[in-house]
Amino acid sequence: MKILVTGAAGFIGSELSLRLAKEGHDVTGVDCFTPYYDVSLKRDRVKRLAAYENFRMHEVKVEDEAAMTAAFQDSAPDIVVHLAAQAGVRYSLDHPREYISSNIVGSFNVIELARQHNIRHLVLASTSSAYGANQKFPFEETDAAPHPLTIYAATKLSSELIAHSHSHLYGTPTTLLRFFSVYGPWGRPDMAFFLFTDRIFKGQPIDVYNHGDLMRDFTYVDDLVEAIRRLMDKPPVKGEPVTRNDSLSPVAPYRLVNIGHNEPVRLMDYIEAIETSIGRTAVKNMLDMQPGDVKQTYADVSLLKALTGYVPTTDVRDGIQSFVDWYRDYYKPD
Repeated sequence: MKILVTGAAGFIGSELSLRLAKEGHDVTGVDCFTPYYDVSLKRDRVKRLAAYENFRMHEVKVEDEAAMTAAFQDSAPDIVVHLAAQAGVRYSLDHPREYISSNIVGSFNVIELARQHNIRHLVLASTSSAYGANQKFPFEETDAAPHPLTIYAATKLSSELIAHSHSHLYGTPTTLLRFFSVYGPWGRPDMAFFLFTDRIFKGQPIDVYNHGDLMRDFTYVDDLVEAIRRLMDKPPVKGEPVTRNDSLSPVAPYRLVNIGHNEPVRLMDYIEAIETSIGRTAVKNMLDMQPGDVKQTYADVSLLKALTGYVPTTDVRDGIQSFVDWYRDYYKPD
């Protein structure tokens, strides 16, 4: 297959691109290498793909319509997996315009170009943050989500709605994926698991919000990639739900799917797993809840299982050990 992956230098995008290239698909990556975090890490992720002649990269912004048009023309994709985004819940508190540009304008460009190229399946990344202030657990794809708590979440919900309207009007088979707290090797330095590990190795205190009274449905990156890969082969068909609680739209070949571990972990247990893997105890700076944060996330993954026969299985202690091992190898801390 010919597959276009946006955000191919990112944490998830690089892992998915590597998986697809190894399978022998013709993979075109798109990324602008934004300096939101260490660009050298992004470059090193992409270096792993250089050995594959069936992979090529376009260094462009998804909000650049002309450049994205050229990337689509070059790749002529059968499937598009749109992972590029301005990420980070806390960063969105101070830099909202960057989220509007990348996550709404950029996503629209991808959605519209996918329509123009009559692709087989459009797969778009969203986030568990879309559930916002919801207090019903676990989160199901059919739950209403009218109360986003950050600009980041609001932009992701907006792209979901734009994708639905396009799918309804033009018939593009579209799957929206809501990711839950992804972690693992080659991860983002702004995420908690990376920050905790980095600061513990350096002997610096870690910030623990809501005094540690948080729970997250942590999802190991290899499990996430496996789920995405299986869902790529399952484009929605209008009028053909697979379960009673299928999120399939009644008016479009469009579906929402959670990808999570379905087993929330206490933040303090997560930190303990990192401490155990490193062999050091963290100095903890206990803080109040951060604006825009939620106390708990918890994914219902029954739809994912019904569609693919698969659910994430990696135990958080094993996943953290893999990340810490990678961190040691990549950064070589004292």
